[in-house]
Amino acid sequence: MFGTIEQQLWRGRRGILGRSAGGLGLAALGGLLGGEAAAGQVAAGVDVPHVLPRAKRVIFLFQSGAPSQLDLFDYKPGLRSLRGTELPDSVRQGQRLTGMTSSQSAFPVAPTMFRFRQRGSSGAWVSDLLPRTAAIADRLCFVRSMHTEAINHDPAITFFQTGAQLAGRPSLGSWLSYGLGSENSDLPAFVAMISGTGDQPLYDRLWGSGFLPTRYAGVKFRSQGDPVLYLSNPAGISREVRRGLLDDLQLLNGMRLEQTGDSEIATRIAQYEMAYRMQSSVPELTDLSSESAGTFEMYGEDSRRPGSFAWNCLMARRLCERGVRFVQLFHRGWDQHLELPKNIGLQCRMTDQPAAALVLDLEQRGLLEDTVVVWGGEFGRTVYCQGKLTSSDYGRDHHPRCFSMWLAGAGIRGGQTWGETDDFSYNIVRDPVHVHDLNATLLHLLGVDHLRLTYKFQGRHYRLTDVHGNVVRGLLV
Repeated sequence: MFGTIEQQLWRGRRGILGRSAGGLGLAALGGLLGGEAAAGQVAAGVDVPHVLPRAKRVIFLFQSGAPSQLDLFDYKPGLRSLRGTELPDSVRQGQRLTGMTSSQSAFPVAPTMFRFRQRGSSGAWVSDLLPRTAAIADRLCFVRSMHTEAINHDPAITFFQTGAQLAGRPSLGSWLSYGLGSENSDLPAFVAMISGTGDQPLYDRLWGSGFLPTRYAGVKFRSQGDPVLYLSNPAGISREVRRGLLDDLQLLNGMRLEQTGDSEIATRIAQYEMAYRMQSSVPELTDLSSESAGTFEMYGEDSRRPGSFAWNCLMARRLCERGVRFVQLFHRGWDQHLELPKNIGLQCRMTDQPAAALVLDLEQRGLLEDTVVVWGGEFGRTVYCQGKLTSSDYGRDHHPRCFSMWLAGAGIRGGQTWGETDDFSYNIVRDPVHVHDLNATLLHLLGVDHLRLTYKFQGRHYRLTDVHGNVVRGLLV
Protein backbone atom coordinates (compact mmCIF):
# COMPACT_ATOMS: atom_id res chain seq x y z
CA MET A 1 0.00 0.00 0.00
CA PHE A 2 2.77 2.43 0.94
CA GLY A 3 4.65 1.77 -2.26
CA THR A 4 1.55 2.23 -4.38
CA ILE A 5 0.70 5.59 -2.84
CA GLU A 6 4.32 6.68 -3.03
CA GLN A 7 4.45 5.84 -6.75
CA GLN A 8 1.25 7.78 -7.35
CA LEU A 9 2.63 10.79 -5.49
CA TRP A 10 5.88 10.80 -7.40
CA ARG A 11 4.07 10.53 -10.75
CA GLY A 12 1.95 13.57 -10.10
CA ARG A 13 1.71 14.13 -6.34
CA ARG A 14 -2.04 14.36 -6.84
CA GLY A 15 -3.16 10.77 -7.14
CA ILE A 16 -4.43 10.33 -3.62
CA LEU A 17 -6.06 13.74 -3.56
CA GLY A 18 -8.47 12.87 -6.33
CA ARG A 19 -9.72 9.94 -4.27
CA SER A 20 -9.80 11.61 -0.86
CA ALA A 21 -13.13 12.15 0.84
CA GLY A 22 -15.18 12.65 -2.27
CA GLY A 23 -12.64 15.07 -3.76
CA LEU A 24 -12.19 17.16 -0.62
CA GLY A 25 -8.42 17.12 -0.95
CA LEU A 26 -8.52 18.22 -4.57
CA ALA A 27 -10.98 21.00 -3.82
CA ALA A 28 -8.88 22.26 -0.95
CA LEU A 29 -5.57 22.10 -2.76
CA GLY A 30 -6.32 22.44 -6.44
CA GLY A 31 -3.04 23.13 -8.17
CA LEU A 32 -1.19 24.27 -5.06
CA LEU A 33 1.17 21.30 -5.04
CA GLY A 34 4.38 21.34 -7.04
CA GLY A 35 4.68 25.13 -7.13
CA GLU A 36 2.05 25.60 -9.82
CA ALA A 37 -0.93 27.01 -7.97
CA ALA A 38 -3.83 28.05 -10.13
CA ALA A 39 -4.09 31.81 -9.84
CA GLY A 40 -7.62 32.92 -9.09
CA GLN A 41 -8.72 29.55 -7.69
CA VAL A 42 -11.53 30.00 -5.19
CA ALA A 43 -12.99 27.85 -2.47
CA ALA A 44 -15.12 24.90 -3.47
CA GLY A 45 -18.79 25.89 -3.79
CA VAL A 46 -18.18 29.66 -3.93
CA ASP A 47 -19.77 31.01 -7.11
CA VAL A 48 -18.26 34.43 -7.84
CA PRO A 49 -18.43 37.03 -9.18
CA HIS A 50 -22.02 37.76 -8.25
CA VAL A 51 -21.90 41.23 -9.82
CA LEU A 52 -19.53 42.89 -12.26
CA PRO A 53 -16.34 43.56 -10.23
CA ARG A 54 -14.77 47.00 -10.29
CA ALA A 55 -11.79 46.08 -8.12
CA LYS A 56 -9.38 43.18 -7.80
CA ARG A 57 -7.84 44.02 -4.44
CA VAL A 58 -8.06 46.18 -1.31
CA ILE A 59 -5.45 48.04 0.74
CA PHE A 60 -6.85 48.94 4.17
CA LEU A 61 -4.82 51.56 6.07
CA PHE A 62 -6.27 50.91 9.51
CA GLN A 63 -5.47 53.70 11.99
CA SER A 64 -5.68 51.82 15.27
CA GLY A 65 -6.74 53.86 18.27
CA ALA A 66 -9.30 56.06 16.50
CA PRO A 67 -8.23 59.35 14.87
CA SER A 68 -10.17 62.43 15.89
CA GLN A 69 -12.55 63.41 13.09
CA LEU A 70 -12.93 66.84 14.69
CA ASP A 71 -9.26 67.61 14.18
CA LEU A 72 -8.84 66.05 10.72
CA PHE A 73 -11.94 65.98 8.49
CA ASP A 74 -15.17 67.10 10.19
CA TYR A 75 -14.88 70.89 10.30
CA LYS A 76 -17.07 72.60 12.91
CA PRO A 77 -16.17 76.32 12.98
CA GLY A 78 -19.15 77.16 15.18
CA LEU A 79 -17.51 75.38 18.11
CA ARG A 80 -14.99 78.17 18.57
CA SER A 81 -17.60 80.38 20.21
CA LEU A 82 -18.72 77.50 22.45
CA ARG A 83 -15.26 76.63 23.77
CA GLY A 84 -15.43 75.53 27.42
CA THR A 85 -19.23 75.47 27.58
CA GLU A 86 -21.03 72.36 28.71
CA LEU A 87 -22.07 69.91 26.00
CA PRO A 88 -25.90 70.16 25.90
CA ASP A 89 -27.83 67.15 27.17
CA SER A 90 -29.97 67.43 24.03
CA VAL A 91 -26.86 66.59 22.00
CA ARG A 92 -25.44 63.86 24.21
CA GLN A 93 -28.85 62.21 24.52
CA GLY A 94 -27.75 59.97 27.36
CA GLN A 95 -25.00 58.32 25.34
CA ARG A 96 -23.05 55.77 27.35
CA LEU A 97 -19.56 56.86 28.38
CA THR A 98 -16.35 54.96 28.85
CA GLY A 99 -14.77 54.50 32.24
CA MET A 100 -12.28 57.24 31.35
CA THR A 101 -14.86 60.06 31.43
CA SER A 102 -17.94 58.68 33.20
CA SER A 103 -16.78 60.20 36.48
CA GLN A 104 -16.18 63.68 35.05
CA SER A 105 -18.35 66.38 36.60
CA ALA A 106 -18.29 68.47 33.43
CA PHE A 107 -18.09 67.88 29.68
CA PRO A 108 -16.64 71.09 28.21
CA VAL A 109 -16.67 71.59 24.44
CA ALA A 110 -13.17 71.46 22.96
CA PRO A 111 -12.98 72.90 19.43
CA THR A 112 -10.00 71.92 17.35
CA MET A 113 -6.83 73.97 17.63
CA PHE A 114 -5.96 73.29 14.01
CA ARG A 115 -6.81 75.21 10.87
CA PHE A 116 -9.07 73.71 8.21
CA ARG A 117 -9.18 74.72 4.55
CA GLN A 118 -11.20 73.71 1.54
CA ARG A 119 -9.14 71.59 -0.83
CA GLY A 120 -9.17 71.01 -4.58
CA SER A 121 -12.05 71.63 -6.92
CA SER A 122 -14.29 69.52 -4.67
CA GLY A 123 -13.85 71.93 -1.77
CA ALA A 124 -13.44 69.17 0.82
CA TRP A 125 -12.54 70.44 4.27
CA VAL A 126 -9.24 68.94 5.45
CA SER A 127 -7.08 69.97 8.40
CA ASP A 128 -3.62 71.45 7.97
CA LEU A 129 -2.41 68.42 9.94
CA LEU A 130 -2.72 66.43 6.68
CA PRO A 131 -1.22 68.56 3.89
CA ARG A 132 -0.36 65.61 1.59
CA THR A 133 -3.82 64.10 1.98
CA ALA A 134 -5.30 67.53 1.35
CA ALA A 135 -3.35 67.76 -1.92
CA ILE A 136 -5.10 64.66 -3.30
CA ALA A 137 -8.56 65.53 -1.97
CA ASP A 138 -10.14 65.35 -5.43
CA ARG A 139 -9.13 61.69 -5.69
CA LEU A 140 -10.71 60.81 -2.35
CA CYS A 141 -14.21 60.14 -1.10
CA PHE A 142 -14.52 61.42 2.48
CA VAL A 143 -17.17 59.65 4.56
CA ARG A 144 -18.07 61.76 7.60
CA SER A 145 -21.02 59.65 8.73
CA MET A 146 -19.43 56.36 9.75
CA HIS A 147 -20.83 54.79 12.91
CA THR A 148 -20.29 51.60 14.86
CA GLU A 149 -21.57 49.73 17.90
CA ALA A 150 -18.64 49.16 20.27
CA ILE A 151 -17.29 51.89 22.52
CA ASN A 152 -13.97 50.31 23.52
CA HIS A 153 -11.01 49.47 21.33
CA ASP A 154 -10.78 45.70 21.28
CA PRO A 155 -14.44 44.97 20.51
CA ALA A 156 -14.55 47.90 18.07
CA ILE A 157 -11.49 46.77 16.11
CA THR A 158 -12.74 43.18 16.18
CA PHE A 159 -16.11 44.39 14.91
CA PHE A 160 -14.51 46.32 12.06
CA GLN A 161 -12.45 43.33 10.98
CA THR A 162 -14.98 40.54 11.46
CA GLY A 163 -18.49 42.00 11.72
CA ALA A 164 -18.82 40.88 15.35
CA GLN A 165 -17.59 42.31 18.65
CA LEU A 166 -16.69 38.90 20.06
CA ALA A 167 -13.62 37.13 18.75
CA GLY A 168 -13.92 34.01 16.64
CA ARG A 169 -15.31 35.18 13.30
CA PRO A 170 -13.28 35.35 10.06
CA SER A 171 -11.70 38.68 9.19
CA LEU A 172 -12.55 40.70 6.09
CA GLY A 173 -9.35 39.63 4.36
CA SER A 174 -10.07 35.99 5.12
CA TRP A 175 -13.56 36.27 3.65
CA LEU A 176 -12.04 37.73 0.47
CA SER A 177 -9.39 35.03 0.35
CA TYR A 178 -12.09 32.38 0.77
CA GLY A 179 -14.42 33.91 -1.80
CA LEU A 180 -12.00 35.17 -4.44
CA GLY A 181 -8.84 33.13 -4.02
CA SER A 182 -5.39 34.37 -4.93
CA GLU A 183 -3.91 35.90 -8.07
CA ASN A 184 -0.40 34.79 -7.14
CA SER A 185 0.65 31.21 -6.43
CA ASP A 186 3.80 32.26 -4.60
CA LEU A 187 2.41 34.78 -2.08
CA PRO A 188 -0.50 34.70 0.39
CA ALA A 189 -3.82 36.18 -0.70
CA PHE A 190 -3.95 38.21 2.54
CA VAL A 191 -1.04 40.02 4.21
CA ALA A 192 -1.05 42.11 7.42
CA MET A 193 1.64 44.52 8.66
CA ILE A 194 1.91 46.60 11.84
CA SER A 195 3.60 49.93 12.59
CA GLY A 196 3.50 52.60 15.28
CA THR A 197 3.32 52.31 19.04
CA GLY A 198 0.60 52.55 21.63
CA ASP A 199 -1.09 50.90 24.55
CA GLN A 200 -3.72 49.11 22.50
CA PRO A 201 -2.58 45.57 21.56
CA LEU A 202 -3.27 44.04 18.16
CA TYR A 203 -3.91 40.31 18.22
CA ASP A 204 -3.26 37.79 15.45
CA ARG A 205 -6.97 36.93 15.46
CA LEU A 206 -7.64 40.31 13.78
CA TRP A 207 -6.25 38.84 10.56
CA GLY A 208 -7.31 35.29 11.42
CA SER A 209 -9.66 32.99 9.56
CA GLY A 210 -12.01 32.27 12.49
CA PHE A 211 -14.07 29.22 11.64
CA LEU A 212 -12.96 29.25 7.99
CA PRO A 213 -10.17 26.81 7.10
CA THR A 214 -6.87 28.25 8.33
CA ARG A 215 -5.47 28.53 4.80
CA TYR A 216 -7.56 31.71 4.49
CA ALA A 217 -5.90 33.45 7.46
CA GLY A 218 -3.74 36.50 6.84
CA VAL A 219 0.02 36.18 6.99
CA LYS A 220 1.72 38.78 9.17
CA PHE A 221 4.91 40.28 7.73
CA ARG A 222 7.45 41.28 10.36
CA SER A 223 9.89 44.19 10.31
CA GLN A 224 12.86 42.35 11.84
CA GLY A 225 14.50 39.08 10.91
CA ASP A 226 12.65 36.95 8.41
CA PRO A 227 9.60 38.86 7.12
CA VAL A 228 7.66 35.65 7.78
CA LEU A 229 8.54 33.40 10.72
CA TYR A 230 10.74 30.41 9.86
CA LEU A 231 11.15 31.52 6.25
CA SER A 232 14.85 30.71 6.27
CA ASN A 233 16.06 27.14 6.46
CA PRO A 234 17.80 26.09 9.68
CA ALA A 235 21.59 26.09 9.64
CA GLY A 236 22.90 23.13 7.68
CA ILE A 237 19.65 22.51 5.80
CA SER A 238 19.89 23.12 2.06
CA ARG A 239 16.96 23.92 -0.21
CA GLU A 240 17.25 20.43 -1.70
CA VAL A 241 17.04 18.81 1.73
CA ARG A 242 14.08 21.02 2.56
CA ARG A 243 12.34 19.88 -0.62
CA GLY A 244 12.90 16.26 0.28
CA LEU A 245 11.52 16.77 3.80
CA LEU A 246 8.40 18.41 2.39
CA ASP A 247 7.93 15.57 -0.09
CA ASP A 248 8.05 13.05 2.74
CA LEU A 249 5.66 15.14 4.87
CA GLN A 250 3.33 15.47 1.93
CA LEU A 251 3.30 11.70 1.51
CA LEU A 252 2.37 11.13 5.16
CA ASN A 253 -0.16 13.96 5.27
CA GLY A 254 -1.67 12.75 2.03
CA MET A 255 -2.20 9.28 3.45
CA ARG A 256 -3.87 10.77 6.50
CA LEU A 257 -6.03 13.05 4.34
CA GLU A 258 -7.22 10.02 2.37
CA GLN A 259 -8.22 8.29 5.60
CA THR A 260 -9.99 11.20 7.31
CA GLY A 261 -10.98 13.79 4.72
CA ASP A 262 -9.96 16.50 7.23
CA SER A 263 -9.72 19.82 5.36
CA GLU A 264 -7.11 21.09 7.82
CA ILE A 265 -4.73 18.39 6.60
CA ALA A 266 -5.23 19.69 3.07
CA THR A 267 -4.52 23.16 4.40
CA ARG A 268 -1.33 21.93 6.05
CA ILE A 269 -0.07 20.41 2.82
CA ALA A 270 -0.88 23.57 0.86
CA GLN A 271 0.71 25.85 3.42
CA TYR A 272 3.93 23.84 3.51
CA GLU A 273 4.12 24.23 -0.25
CA MET A 274 3.33 27.94 -0.06
CA ALA A 275 6.05 28.42 2.57
CA TYR A 276 8.55 26.67 0.29
CA ARG A 277 7.72 28.97 -2.62
CA MET A 278 7.77 32.03 -0.35
CA GLN A 279 11.42 31.31 0.40
CA SER A 280 12.03 32.71 -3.09
CA SER A 281 9.14 35.15 -3.56
CA VAL A 282 9.38 37.04 -0.24
CA PRO A 283 13.09 37.99 -0.43
CA GLU A 284 12.43 39.35 -3.93
CA LEU A 285 9.38 41.22 -2.66
CA THR A 286 11.21 42.87 0.23
CA ASP A 287 14.33 43.77 -1.78
CA LEU A 288 13.79 47.48 -2.48
CA SER A 289 17.03 47.98 -4.41
CA SER A 290 15.09 48.33 -7.67
CA GLU A 291 13.01 51.23 -6.33
CA SER A 292 14.02 54.65 -7.61
CA ALA A 293 15.21 57.55 -5.50
CA GLY A 294 12.05 59.35 -6.61
CA THR A 295 9.89 56.63 -5.08
CA PHE A 296 11.59 56.94 -1.71
CA GLU A 297 11.25 60.71 -1.93
CA MET A 298 7.54 60.34 -2.67
CA TYR A 299 6.88 58.09 0.33
CA GLY A 300 9.34 59.90 2.58
CA GLU A 301 12.74 58.98 3.92
CA ASP A 302 11.10 56.72 6.50
CA SER A 303 10.16 54.36 3.66
CA ARG A 304 13.72 53.02 3.77
CA ARG A 305 13.19 51.81 7.35
CA PRO A 306 11.50 48.39 7.68
CA GLY A 307 8.56 48.46 10.05
CA SER A 308 7.64 52.10 9.53
CA PHE A 309 4.24 53.04 8.16
CA ALA A 310 5.95 54.48 5.09
CA TRP A 311 7.85 51.23 4.44
CA ASN A 312 4.63 49.27 4.89
CA CYS A 313 2.82 51.52 2.39
CA LEU A 314 5.55 50.93 -0.18
CA MET A 315 5.37 47.21 0.52
CA ALA A 316 1.59 47.35 0.05
CA ARG A 317 2.09 48.70 -3.47
CA ARG A 318 4.63 45.97 -4.23
CA LEU A 319 2.27 43.32 -2.89
CA CYS A 320 -0.54 44.65 -5.08
CA GLU A 321 1.72 44.55 -8.11
CA ARG A 322 2.21 40.86 -7.40
CA GLY A 323 -1.48 40.07 -7.13
CA VAL A 324 -2.04 39.92 -3.37
CA ARG A 325 -5.78 40.24 -2.82
CA PHE A 326 -5.98 42.05 0.54
CA VAL A 327 -3.29 44.07 2.32
CA GLN A 328 -4.02 45.51 5.74
CA LEU A 329 -1.69 47.95 7.46
CA PHE A 330 -2.37 48.52 11.15
CA HIS A 331 -0.82 51.74 12.46
CA ARG A 332 -1.06 52.22 16.23
CA GLY A 333 -0.89 55.40 18.29
CA TRP A 334 -4.15 57.30 17.66
CA ASP A 335 -5.66 56.74 21.13
CA GLN A 336 -5.32 60.33 22.30
CA HIS A 337 -7.25 60.71 25.52
CA LEU A 338 -4.77 63.33 26.75
CA GLU A 339 -2.33 65.74 25.05
CA LEU A 340 -4.11 65.30 21.75
CA PRO A 341 -2.63 68.35 19.96
CA LYS A 342 0.92 67.08 20.46
CA ASN A 343 0.20 63.40 19.80
CA ILE A 344 -2.07 63.75 16.81
CA GLY A 345 0.54 65.90 15.12
CA LEU A 346 3.10 63.14 15.60
CA GLN A 347 0.80 60.53 14.08
CA CYS A 348 -0.03 62.73 11.11
CA ARG A 349 3.64 63.35 10.38
CA MET A 350 4.22 59.59 10.29
CA THR A 351 1.22 58.69 8.14
CA ASP A 352 0.11 61.61 5.97
CA GLN A 353 2.84 61.55 3.33
CA PRO A 354 3.03 57.77 2.84
CA ALA A 355 -0.76 57.34 2.64
CA ALA A 356 -1.06 60.04 -0.01
CA ALA A 357 2.00 58.70 -1.82
CA LEU A 358 0.45 55.24 -1.97
CA VAL A 359 -2.63 56.60 -3.77
CA LEU A 360 -0.47 58.58 -6.23
CA ASP A 361 1.93 55.69 -6.77
CA LEU A 362 -0.90 53.26 -7.50
CA GLU A 363 -2.44 55.79 -9.87
CA GLN A 364 0.71 56.43 -11.89
CA ARG A 365 1.29 52.68 -12.25
CA GLY A 366 -2.26 52.01 -13.44
CA LEU A 367 -3.11 50.03 -10.30
CA LEU A 368 -5.56 52.44 -8.69
CA GLU A 369 -8.18 51.64 -11.32
CA ASP A 370 -8.60 48.15 -9.87
CA THR A 371 -7.47 48.73 -6.26
CA VAL A 372 -9.55 50.19 -3.43
CA VAL A 373 -7.68 52.08 -0.70
CA VAL A 374 -9.42 52.64 2.65
CA TRP A 375 -8.17 54.87 5.50
CA GLY A 376 -9.71 55.04 8.98
CA GLY A 377 -9.95 53.74 12.53
CA GLU A 378 -12.40 51.85 14.71
CA PHE A 379 -14.49 54.83 15.92
CA GLY A 380 -14.24 58.59 16.47
CA ARG A 381 -13.52 60.97 19.33
CA THR A 382 -15.75 63.14 21.51
CA VAL A 383 -16.26 66.86 21.08
CA TYR A 384 -16.06 67.27 24.84
CA CYS A 385 -12.69 67.33 26.54
CA GLN A 386 -11.38 64.43 28.54
CA GLY A 387 -9.32 65.75 31.42
CA LYS A 388 -8.53 69.43 31.84
CA LEU A 389 -9.21 71.83 28.99
CA THR A 390 -6.51 74.51 28.70
CA SER A 391 -5.58 77.11 26.12
CA SER A 392 -3.06 74.73 24.53
CA ASP A 393 -4.20 71.24 25.42
CA TYR A 394 -7.17 68.89 25.43
CA GLY A 395 -7.99 65.21 25.10
CA ARG A 396 -10.89 63.31 23.60
CA ASP A 397 -12.65 60.10 24.61
CA HIS A 398 -14.02 57.29 22.40
CA HIS A 399 -17.04 58.10 20.25
CA PRO A 400 -18.79 55.40 18.19
CA ARG A 401 -21.76 57.53 17.06
CA CYS A 402 -19.89 59.26 14.23
CA PHE A 403 -16.44 59.34 12.70
CA SER A 404 -14.70 59.95 9.40
CA MET A 405 -12.87 57.79 6.87
CA TRP A 406 -11.73 58.14 3.28
CA LEU A 407 -11.72 55.81 0.30
CA ALA A 408 -10.08 55.99 -3.11
CA GLY A 409 -9.65 53.91 -6.22
CA ALA A 410 -11.63 51.37 -8.21
CA GLY A 411 -15.32 52.26 -8.44
CA ILE A 412 -15.13 54.94 -5.74
CA ARG A 413 -16.52 58.36 -6.59
CA GLY A 414 -13.63 60.68 -5.79
CA GLY A 415 -13.97 64.36 -5.06
CA GLN A 416 -16.99 64.07 -2.80
CA THR A 417 -17.81 64.27 0.89
CA TRP A 418 -20.50 61.85 1.99
CA GLY A 419 -22.68 62.26 5.06
CA GLU A 420 -23.07 64.98 7.63
CA THR A 421 -22.96 65.29 11.41
CA ASP A 422 -24.55 67.84 13.72
CA ASP A 423 -22.82 71.04 14.80
CA PHE A 424 -20.95 69.16 17.53
CA SER A 425 -19.80 66.20 15.39
CA TYR A 426 -21.72 64.08 17.88
CA ASN A 427 -24.68 62.68 15.96
CA ILE A 428 -25.23 61.89 12.30
CA VAL A 429 -27.89 63.98 10.57
CA ARG A 430 -27.53 62.75 6.96
CA ASP A 431 -26.53 59.58 5.07
CA PRO A 432 -25.24 57.31 7.86
CA VAL A 433 -22.80 54.52 6.95
CA HIS A 434 -22.55 51.60 9.35
CA VAL A 435 -19.49 49.34 9.47
CA HIS A 436 -21.62 46.57 7.93
CA ASP A 437 -22.55 48.95 5.10
CA LEU A 438 -18.90 49.73 4.41
CA ASN A 439 -17.98 46.04 4.31
CA ALA A 440 -20.94 45.28 2.05
CA THR A 441 -19.78 48.05 -0.29
CA LEU A 442 -16.19 46.79 -0.40
CA LEU A 443 -17.38 43.28 -1.21
CA HIS A 444 -19.64 44.68 -3.94
CA LEU A 445 -16.71 46.48 -5.57
CA LEU A 446 -14.90 43.14 -5.70
CA GLY A 447 -17.86 41.46 -7.40
CA VAL A 448 -19.22 39.78 -4.28
CA ASP A 449 -22.80 39.99 -3.01
CA HIS A 450 -22.38 40.16 0.77
CA LEU A 451 -25.66 38.27 1.19
CA ARG A 452 -24.37 35.30 -0.81
CA LEU A 453 -20.81 34.88 0.46
CA THR A 454 -21.53 32.51 3.34
CA TYR A 455 -19.95 29.65 5.23
CA LYS A 456 -21.83 27.01 7.20
CA PHE A 457 -20.55 26.58 10.73
CA GLN A 458 -22.26 24.80 13.61
CA GLY A 459 -25.46 24.50 11.61
CA ARG A 460 -25.73 28.15 10.61
CA HIS A 461 -24.72 30.00 7.44
CA TYR A 462 -22.55 32.93 8.51
CA ARG A 463 -21.48 35.98 6.53
CA LEU A 464 -19.23 38.97 7.16
CA THR A 465 -22.13 41.39 7.56
CA ASP A 466 -24.12 39.03 9.80
CA VAL A 467 -27.80 39.83 9.09
CA HIS A 468 -27.17 43.50 8.27
CA GLY A 469 -25.48 45.73 5.73
CA ASN A 470 -26.41 47.62 2.57
CA VAL A 471 -24.25 48.67 -0.35
CA VAL A 472 -23.84 52.46 -0.21
CA ARG A 473 -24.45 53.30 -3.87
CA GLY A 474 -23.72 56.98 -3.34
CA LEU A 475 -20.05 56.21 -2.74
CA LEU A 476 -19.71 54.53 -6.12
CA VAL A 477 -19.16 55.80 -9.64
